[in-house]
Amino acid sequence: MHADTGVIIVLTNFPDRDTALAVARHLVEENLAACVNVLDGCTSVYRWNSKLEFQPEVPVLIKTRGELFSDVQKAIVSSHPYEVPEILAVPVAAGLAQYLSWVQAETAG
Repeated sequence: MHADTGVIIVLTNFPDRDTALAVARHLVEENLAACVNVLDGCTSVYRWNSKLEFQPEVPVLIKTRGELFSDVQKAIVSSHPYEVPEILAVPVAAGLAQYLSWVQAETAG
């Protein structure tokens, strides 16, 4: 079952919980996201400037409409301390109809 529901999940990580919660609050208050999950911390392993990094991060899942991606991205970048933050949008192919309708309604502004 693959359909264009119009809903996306934006994935990002922040270096600390306070920053993640502040951005989450802003996104929901501004109707840019219906729901933001601020998860428990993790350790990200990656190469940056030719150096292997092991950094604690706080994963964040943002549920919104695809047409709001640009605004969500701007909100993340404006508050993000990283030079190049991870910001990925994943389309939602299917989901509970009532939940998808709720996401649409909460982000309608």
